[in-house]
Amino acid sequence: MKTAVISGGAGGLGRALSTALQADGWQTVLVDLDISGLEASETQIPMQCDLTDPEQLGDTMAQIAERFPRIDLAIYNAGITQIGAFDATDDVSHRKVFEINYFAAVAMARHLLAPVRAAKGTHLAISSVAGFSPLYHRTAYAASKHALEGFFKSLRSEEKEHGVHTLIAAPSFVATNIGNDQRQQDGTARPGSATDGMDYMTPEDAAAKILAGLRKSRPMIPVGRIARAAWWVNSLSPRLFQRLMERQIDGRH
Repeated sequence: MKTAVISGGAGGLGRALSTALQADGWQTVLVDLDISGLEASETQIPMQCDLTDPEQLGDTMAQIAERFPRIDLAIYNAGITQIGAFDATDDVSHRKVFEINYFAAVAMARHLLAPVRAAKGTHLAISSVAGFSPLYHRTAYAASKHALEGFFKSLRSEEKEHGVHTLIAAPSFVATNIGNDQRQQDGTARPGSATDGMDYMTPEDAAAKILAGLRKSRPMIPVGRIARAAWWVNSLSPRLFQRLMERQIDGRH
């Protein structure tokens, strides 16, 4: 039985990925801050962890690596968003976004290098359209996802010699927390809670497309119609993409 470790496993996309993998015969380890809504079973192992706490993260990953010396798939899915103008945010909140979206994923990858190498497995980072393009009122979020992509694209070259694949999935708008954003005063909120997006996908649809890309070992997996269009338009004409994005998201351009 193959093993997958999923950070942010209690969220909508994390659960959808876990459910789909289990249906395909995998066992999943779901790591999240609040696992009260997750049921433990032979194929699903919830583990509570504050990913921004280095000691907790280290202890949790050590337990996972000891129990599963071969990990076939590590999915870096945990994250938050921040919605608001740059001049209305501060450095503390900017760093908070990076701690969860970027540094926690990097630390988790470091701890799981050996078991993923042992399985000749896959690192799968869940990025965003904002990871390869600009996004209005998301300076910290876009920056953290750009950093995430830069790290895993670079790691890809290092881990290739160990038989390890390193993939990036970039969904557009996945409706995981509409109406449940748990918005903080600093603008940070649960992922998938933005109300200014378009062409929302369900977590199940997004998970299916991500795992289809995983099966084909696609280095970059744009997830959904909007993500695919954004990838091509931004690649061909970043200026055009920026204008279209501003017109759609801001509405005043």
